[in-house]
This record gives sequence, C-alpha cells and structure tokens, in this order.
Amino acid sequence: MGAETPVDLVIEGRARDLGGFGVRRVLPSAKRRLVGPFIFLDQIGPAEFSPGEGIDVRPHPHINLATVTYLFDGEIFHRDSLGSAQAIRPGAVNLMVAGRGIVHSERTGGDVRAAGHRLFGIQSWIALPQADEEAEPAFYHHPADSLPVMERDGIKMRLIMGTAYGETSPVQTYSPMFYLEVDMAAGSELALPDEYAERAAYIVSGNVACGGTAYPPGRMVVFKPDGPASIKSEKAAKVLLLGGAPIDGERHIWWNFVSSRKERIEQAKRDWKEGRFPEVPGETEFIPLPEK
Repeated sequence: MGAETPVDLVIEGRARDLGGFGVRRVLPSAKRRLVGPFIFLDQIGPAEFSPGEGIDVRPHPHINLATVTYLFDGEIFHRDSLGSAQAIRPGAVNLMVAGRGIVHSERTGGDVRAAGHRLFGIQSWIALPQADEEAEPAFYHHPADSLPVMERDGIKMRLIMGTAYGETSPVQTYSPMFYLEVDMAAGSELALPDEYAERAAYIVSGNVACGGTAYPPGRMVVFKPDGPASIKSEKAAKVLLLGGAPIDGERHIWWNFVSSRKERIEQAKRDWKEGRFPEVPGETEFIPLPEK
C-alpha cells in the first residue's frame, strides 16, 4: 500500500477576459476561498501587445485588503489616490494596502506602449486581519534587488513576502505568511516550509510532481495541513509557493471589496456609487459599480 498523498486538493485556474487581455483566475474558487491570507490570485497573461496597445484598468476601489503585484515579464504603471505613481518591472513588488479605502489604476506606460511588449505576472490579494481592515491606506514599492534570493541544488528562490527557509522579505506583512517565486531545474526537488498550516504551490510553467502525481501549468496544488510536502520538477519549471496561518474568521468578497463584515461591503458599494472614495490624481475615468 503506497504512502498517503500530501495533496488536499487541486484547483484549476479559470480563463477570464479583462477587456483586451486574458487572466487565469485561481483564487477564490468553489473548492477553496483562501490559502493562508491569500483570498485572490490571478495569473496575468502571458500576453503579447503590438506597438500602441496595452492594458488600461481604469480607477477602481478596494477596501480591507492588500494587493500584491509581481511580474515575470513586462511592466505595469500604478497610480493611486494617495498620489503614488510607480512602474513595476519583473522581480519587484508593488504592495498596496487598501485598509479603509483606496482607488487605483493599472495601465501600460507611454514608452512601453509605443514599443510593444509582453506582459506576464501575478496579482494576488491578501485579506487583512480584522484589527487592520480599516488601517490607513498605504503603498510600498520594493525593487527586485531588495528581495532575498536563495539557491540550492538546481533551485533558485526569490522571497516575495513573509518568512521561509530562514529568510524574511522586507515587504510588509500583516499575518504569518510566505510567498516565493521558485525556478526549478529538471529533476530538482524542494520540501515546502512546514511551519505554516496552509500551503499551496501554483505551477506557472513546466510540470511539477506532488505525491507521485504530475501537474501541468495553471494548477494550484493545496497541501494537507499536517505532515511534510514536497514538489519535484520533471522538467524546468517555475512555481509560486504561498500560504500562511489561517486568517481570523470568514471573509466576504464582492467585486473589488473584501471584508469580514457584509455590511462594510454594502457601505463600500454605496460610497463608490455616490462618489465618496478619493480620486486618483491625473485620472478622469473610472469603472462604474457593477449592476450585479
């Protein structure tokens, strides 16, 4: 009789069109809403843009969460209602803390748009602990060379957020968590951090085996909370490892709003519809509140 698998469940990302470019939505799913504090994860692209084309995500609001943008290829220009204006490039981190409310846009900058480009990356949302849900909004940018990089036996890891493998990222966190980009040579194997109750591996490229089963790109493998777990690459692969402590209580999600309180989301809907959120300097467009 074979050993019991460490895999709890597997989530297949669902394709979504965000108006000119595609994403693969992994979290939340019908099978699992959160892994640690991660309540939302989209794979952006890979998408190829011809000269003159790009993304234009108009100003929209968030509450009670933090957004984390991380790119493998390309560039996105971020603007928000605090006055932040920051291009993000591969290996860097944009962390936007919505707290009691923030508005931002995400666009392709003029020079990049004129030249044509490729865009490939991940945007995730972190559910804030209840004590921090109404924190002051904030924005942090961390360049690629500020993040810890670890190398071992055909594996290169960049620690995006949190603590893992004896290293801690400088990016602000609000609860115990880890988030890593892992590049694996063919045949390499890596044990996941065992100090966290909730852990997952998202396969960006290549095939990765867990518990004797191989998984293709676009799958998130969620591991059981007790016992060891490891991943092994059958060929060169890129994987995101993520997770952390369970968040403190249920979270509700509607459009761009996340909160522990349903009534807070209803208030945010009214505030956006009635123009009570702050504006993004230099922006005149906005995304209307969805009707459904």
